[in-house]
Amino acid sequence: KAEPAPANATAKEVAKPAAKAAPKRSMADETAAEGDRVANQSIRVNVDTLEHLMTMVSELVLTRNQLLEISRRNEDTEFKVPLQRLSNVTAELQEGVMKTRMQPIGNAWQKLPRIVRDLSSELGKQIELEMHGADTELDRQVLDLIKDPLTHMVRNSADHGLETPAERLAAGKGEQGTIRLSAYHEGGHIIICIADNGRGLNTEKIKAKALASGLVTEAELEKMSEAQIHKFIFAPGFSTAAAITSVSGRGVGMDVVRTNIDQIGGTIDIKSVAGEGSSVTIKIPLTLAIVSALIVEAAGDRFAIPQLSVVELVRARANSEHRIERIKDTAVLRLRNKLLPLIHLKKLLKIDDGAASDPENGFIVVTQVGSQTFGIVVDGVFHTEEIVVKPMSTKLRHIDMFSGNTILGDGAVIMIIDPNGIAKALGAAGASAHDMADDAAAHHIGTGEQTTSLLVFRAGTSQPKAVPLGLVTRLEELPADKIEFSNGRYMVQYREQLMPLVAMEGVSIASQGAQPILVFADDGRSMGLVVDEIIDIVEERLNIEVGGTGSGILGSAVIKGQATEVIDVGHFLPMAFADWFTRKEMKPSMASQSVLLVDDSAFFRNMLAPVLKAAGYRVRTAAGAQEALATLRAGQSFDVVLTDIEMPDMNGFEFAEALRTDHNLAAMPIIGLSALVSAAAIERGRQAGFHDYVAKFDRPGLIAALKEQTATAAGAAELSRAAA
Repeated sequence: KAEPAPANATAKEVAKPAAKAAPKRSMADETAAEGDRVANQSIRVNVDTLEHLMTMVSELVLTRNQLLEISRRNEDTEFKVPLQRLSNVTAELQEGVMKTRMQPIGNAWQKLPRIVRDLSSELGKQIELEMHGADTELDRQVLDLIKDPLTHMVRNSADHGLETPAERLAAGKGEQGTIRLSAYHEGGHIIICIADNGRGLNTEKIKAKALASGLVTEAELEKMSEAQIHKFIFAPGFSTAAAITSVSGRGVGMDVVRTNIDQIGGTIDIKSVAGEGSSVTIKIPLTLAIVSALIVEAAGDRFAIPQLSVVELVRARANSEHRIERIKDTAVLRLRNKLLPLIHLKKLLKIDDGAASDPENGFIVVTQVGSQTFGIVVDGVFHTEEIVVKPMSTKLRHIDMFSGNTILGDGAVIMIIDPNGIAKALGAAGASAHDMADDAAAHHIGTGEQTTSLLVFRAGTSQPKAVPLGLVTRLEELPADKIEFSNGRYMVQYREQLMPLVAMEGVSIASQGAQPILVFADDGRSMGLVVDEIIDIVEERLNIEVGGTGSGILGSAVIKGQATEVIDVGHFLPMAFADWFTRKEMKPSMASQSVLLVDDSAFFRNMLAPVLKAAGYRVRTAAGAQEALATLRAGQSFDVVLTDIEMPDMNGFEFAEALRTDHNLAAMPIIGLSALVSAAAIERGRQAGFHDYVAKFDRPGLIAALKEQTATAAGAAELSRAAA
């Protein structure tokens, strides 16, 4: 009786695999069929075959260029149509072969997550690696060359950039640091950005190391901007690590990265904000084999400049707005109110043919390398052409100025200019020009790209005067017989009120005819400023270049090409009402409200501070976001922060985000001030953490926004006191 049981069990055991075997086989068949289908669609080709194919296409492009050159010389030729067809087919073939060489950049990123994981345990840090745009494609040859630089920079961010969890907590950040890797296409380039939210570059350490290494003198260092100092990290053998570890400190670092990027015609740029983090941006061409280039002439020879570096072409003329000027014996180009350092190609290549070059006129190729923009002066510009890059002979590789050579359509062999080499030469030879242009650019940014509506008028002297239009309530021309003299001063009955008139120095009030008046009104009071003549309303960048010496004048600025005095409205208001800025009827609660006004333009600080004081607020000003952050982190408390949006180094949005990430300051109400208020800007401001967003010269709107924010804050404080 006991025997059937095991037999039964065996039968079950045999049945199980038999039942499973059938579906397993059908799935395997499906997989095989799927594999066959994929195999039929793709094929593995040896890399050498692709390289050979690329070389052949390059030769075809050269031949096409030669035939087109012949066709250009012979106007009516029967070859024109087939040549055009050949040209199109060659272009398509070139594109097709390029695609076969393309690979997603993610292939170069595969090992990075593991490297970051190992580093986080080795360094005792919590690191998150974010990768965006891994499917962005670029040439395999370029991909191979950037694998090592990418790895090095990610290691750098993990070691130097990110702090330990304890340091991050102490700085008011989350324990986990983030390294963000992103790649995207932009006009024939690939932009790769490696950013971290760590401590940023230590400028003082870099300064000390640069001095110790003899890279720079103390005097030169004084003149340098922070961005220029940060560039020292690309110097050979430069390391700020205190000790040599397996991760860093060997002095073989960013200089190797830069060399690799330079080799493939790319540029590298670094930005850093102390305490916020740093980001390295690499810009590299999609492919190295065939590039579009601008053919130029210098001293009778032709050269090719890769078009990816060319921003624009400018024809400088003595009497035009684009003109070559000389500052301290250095040629600069004034281009749209910006000074660009210039370098003459023939002087740089020492091929001066002795022909006198016109110092006032010339063709200028405006070139950008990283964040550096400069002009290359050439004798002539021909056309753009697809050129095949032939590598330099090993004997000539040490020459920085050239990245290779090519054969033109007419059979001439010409050199390809390397913009990186020129930028380097300009940095050495024309340092003063570059610093000066940088200063000019910094000044340009500092005074704001913001244009201001200005009212230009004459008063007392023939020299024009100006006042921001946003401060003027109305322009009036009052009949002279309406002006009355009472209690020792001139007045006029204006809108059912007596409005005192204040005459600018040298202005006599008209006894007949019409009298032009600028009306300033605030909080129910009006005052009229008597002037001789209202000239115009202009939109200009306000850049006070010379400080004012006379009372009531802030300084002089160039407006519409003429030196113009900018008046200080704050000087004239108390002449009408002595208590204009110190109202007795101010609410006592209002007196305790304090405002931090952040604006990089001294003019706007001087302009808005009196307006805020007039509304009864205590005002503290800061000349930039960094200064404001330092003030706030030093423990000074304010009821509300007013910040400009367009500021150098750190703009208003970044400033607001910095406040939001600091747990001590996260609740601080922030109001954004901008010359431009668009829906997109308001949305960007809302995301950054602004409580309100006001146009710079909308004074009633600004005061209303302040009252609303301070009232909300006061209400919240009241509630918390009640709860306590």
